[in-house]
Amino acid sequence: MTQLVLTAIGEDREGLVSALSRVVEDQGGNWLDSQFAQLAGTFAGIVLVEIPEERATALEASVAELLAEVGWSIEVTRAPEGGSAHGAIPGEAASPSAEPLRVRLVGQDRPGMVRQISRALAEQGVSIDSFRSWTTDTPEGGGVLFEAEALVRVPESLGEDAVRDALEPLANELMVDLDLEPAEA
Repeated sequence: MTQLVLTAIGEDREGLVSALSRVVEDQGGNWLDSQFAQLAGTFAGIVLVEIPEERATALEASVAELLAEVGWSIEVTRAPEGGSAHGAIPGEAASPSAEPLRVRLVGQDRPGMVRQISRALAEQGVSIDSFRSWTTDTPEGGGVLFEAEALVRVPESLGEDAVRDALEPLANELMVDLDLEPAEA
């Protein structure tokens, strides 16, 4: 068996996930994990599929044909050997000893916030498994709040306190509220 990662993006249309899952099943594949999101009329998804090695090329062709019919772009890559459906810290196998942590922040919107926070996490060796951000109007009006939530994996050698110590000065500089809490593995 081999694992393929299918990455697709295109104009949001009804029934695309259903059509994609049908093609995977028709080719003898097993849908292991996926994430999809819609933003500003564009729909994007990433799917991890397991399939017999001899069917992988046929699945790639079938998926490409389906998505070309609907005007989507797709990339199919082979998942790294020994990977997992839930990510791993670079340089380590997917490890149950990597501590999952949820990071939330809220503050006045300004350019560069994502870059600064993600850089601080990367400098600590923290891997981002998922990241979502959005803006909302302030309750008082006249401003925009930036909100973000990330699920990260902290190396066992580091721990939550070290991540907090690294992020708190930056949160103060950016004037954002920062919340870190253990997440389910």
